[in-house]
Amino acid sequence: MARSTIEAFFATAARCKTAVALRHRVDGSWQDLTWEGYAKVVRRAGRGLIALGVPAGGAVTIIGPNRPEWLIADFGALAAGAVPAPIYPTSTAEQMAYIVAHSEATVAILHDERQLAKLRAQKAEIPKLTRFVLMEGASSGDDVLGWEAFLSLGDTIPDADLDARLAAIDSKGLATLIYTSGTTGVPKAVMLSHGNLVAEVEATRGLLDLTEHDSLVSYLPLSHIAEQVLSLHGPAVLGCSVVCCEKLEQLADTLREVRPTVFFGVPRVWEKLQAKMTEAAAAAPPLRQKLLAWARGVGLRAGKAREEGRSRPLLFGVAKKLVFSKVAARLGLDRARVCASGAAPIARSTLDFFHSLDLPIYEVYGMSETSGATTVNHPGAFRMGTVGRTVPGAEIKLAADGEILMRGPMIFQGYYKDAAATAEALDSDGFLHSGDVGEFDAQGYLRITDRKKDLFKTVGGKYIAPQSLEALLKGIPGVGQAVVIGDGRKYCVALFTLDPESAARVAGGAARPVAELAADSGLLARFDEGVQRVNGGLAKYETIKKFKVLPSEFTVDSGELTPTMKIKRKVVNQRWAKEIDELYQ
Repeated sequence: MARSTIEAFFATAARCKTAVALRHRVDGSWQDLTWEGYAKVVRRAGRGLIALGVPAGGAVTIIGPNRPEWLIADFGALAAGAVPAPIYPTSTAEQMAYIVAHSEATVAILHDERQLAKLRAQKAEIPKLTRFVLMEGASSGDDVLGWEAFLSLGDTIPDADLDARLAAIDSKGLATLIYTSGTTGVPKAVMLSHGNLVAEVEATRGLLDLTEHDSLVSYLPLSHIAEQVLSLHGPAVLGCSVVCCEKLEQLADTLREVRPTVFFGVPRVWEKLQAKMTEAAAAAPPLRQKLLAWARGVGLRAGKAREEGRSRPLLFGVAKKLVFSKVAARLGLDRARVCASGAAPIARSTLDFFHSLDLPIYEVYGMSETSGATTVNHPGAFRMGTVGRTVPGAEIKLAADGEILMRGPMIFQGYYKDAAATAEALDSDGFLHSGDVGEFDAQGYLRITDRKKDLFKTVGGKYIAPQSLEALLKGIPGVGQAVVIGDGRKYCVALFTLDPESAARVAGGAARPVAELAADSGLLARFDEGVQRVNGGLAKYETIKKFKVLPSEFTVDSGELTPTMKIKRKVVNQRWAKEIDELYQ
């Protein structure tokens, strides 16, 4: 086993020399970078950072979209014995300055002049940041280098200097800082060692059976641990090919063009795909709708049989030929062996929808603090509605209150410069207190029931788990996001945002502005029916007494969503305080 993923990276490059390591679109056409070429440019980037004065153990900030330069910068920093401290590109100038100052980065590798301007505006707050490298565009000052100039600077440093840095890497040494998305306040810096990252890849590689013949699309924020494992550390060990997709709006086209064998999506991505497919099905001729309904019934029965180790229904092959294969090809997932979801809860209705189309979504569970997944569903063993079984090498137990506690070689080293938070998260036995509440079934599959900090108590003294209620409410056709409120209140209420396409269909008309749809009486009536159906399966104290449809969607830019599209409850409660108060009048 390698000491580090950067050591594994160079070993993989030597083994898979001419195989494609990276693909990216340039001026409308795909360009490939072989493993041999990838390794050479990573070495140049590593020497470039040495030339810029980055010491072993020093931090390097990386800000940008999913493009080869980002991946090369991260691996270059690791090769130089430095510590990448990436930042979400959607962050404000103030948020960026906080992370740069906290990590004490001296060099920032940025997408373009726009990101550079954000940091320049905070210059007084980050005096240690002295050099900038642009992934795109020319230099605009003595302290700024364009990408090619940066790589050329690396050519002035002997290979032996980089080799010495590589040889000094210790598996227990700090590899990277992953800053949390700040759903509850100022982000904390998760310290992951080289050994943590290797342990995570080794724990999951056998379960998912990934090899150098697999390909995946990199499109989620690379500042997040899930995308880092998928785009950086996993391929470094396994040799998978990574396709860069810089913009989320390009994802659908990218999937159809490259047809990956592995695809990971956060719940919101799967929900968006579901809404578009439902919309297309509703516009299909009646005969095709009947065929689809029949095939989906067969698909659900087949999925259940596969889950339980039984033979699929007799007509499954017919349904696959007539419907499933065509749907998968249209999505670009016809070669996908593994479709997965994580980072936030996903609605059971979404899981069932894709399962009915022979596209099972395998839920996984983990955190930045666990270097990625610690429980995994996979084609060989899965249970829909759970997040899978514990990965090899990890240990999971439940506290008396149901909190999930985890221990193993992939558990983080602590929070950078925050001993108090570290002591709160890691107990004396080395168990990480996740803050999530869950339960195991008889077969050892873990089900997440809620976030411990999200649990609230009504004035009647009843505890409510909002995430499980929200997952049910998001199953109402036309609903985009749902937030349940009731802490210290007499009863529970909900805020809804709309999924514009499906909401327009439910309202029985053409697409309209979200604000106009939110006031549609017919749509509100259908939502009320949906809420009552959900309430029918709940305890009385959990039921949603009132709801409000908001005139806009939650977005990262508006602050209600994290970059991985998790809801920031504090922001939602603050921004929509007036609407919430009206629901209690």
